[in-house]
Amino acid sequence: MRVVARPPRPGAAPRIRARSPEGRRPLMRLLLVRHGQTPSNLIHALDTDMPGAELTPLGRQQAEGLVGRLADERIDALYASPLRRAQQTAAPLARDRGLEVVVREGIRELRAGDLEMRDDGESVQLYLKTVMAWAAGQTDLPMPGGQTGEEALAHYDEVIEEIADSGAEHATVISHGAAIRTWAGARALNIDAAFAARHPLENTQVVTLDGAPRCGWTATHWGTEPLV
Repeated sequence: MRVVARPPRPGAAPRIRARSPEGRRPLMRLLLVRHGQTPSNLIHALDTDMPGAELTPLGRQQAEGLVGRLADERIDALYASPLRRAQQTAAPLARDRGLEVVVREGIRELRAGDLEMRDDGESVQLYLKTVMAWAAGQTDLPMPGGQTGEEALAHYDEVIEEIADSGAEHATVISHGAAIRTWAGARALNIDAAFAARHPLENTQVVTLDGAPRCGWTATHWGTEPLV
């Protein structure tokens, strides 16, 4: 993976690598960002298949707005889902930071299976009930006509492990609402599935976590809400 980062600003403090408790890997900061608005969001459709919807004009404005909103955040690596809305959301940030966007399948939206593109309330609630059950530990439960939670979380874990192994200490991941809520609800030590279920993410909202794969994660911010 090629990462091109900005040089430190003159007078900036030296970067100190905080070590995880096991001493093997530095702690890292992970920003999980939901993509910008799409037409499917407007009709509440379960749009999870490739290539997926593109951003609306507002969604493109939201993506551009991330540049300013994350201006104070160091970013060593920028990852995105293969779905078009995620890559379009990542593009302005990549351009501003001079970073290559690393595209990974494992951070795409949780697949809706037989519920794909349904927009009725019953289907949407079944989808959300299933993914929040995964966050609560019922990972053997399958999505109707689709994958299990064990499979979905393992794919997300693989990408986070890859980022940690790369040596990036501050990484931003452009992903999807259900995927972020489910993974964070399952893996963060200070929140649970009930919290994730009560706190949907708006387009381009960010979940911030500190930690490492082997020592665990602490969610420090959920959208605009500080958690620690």
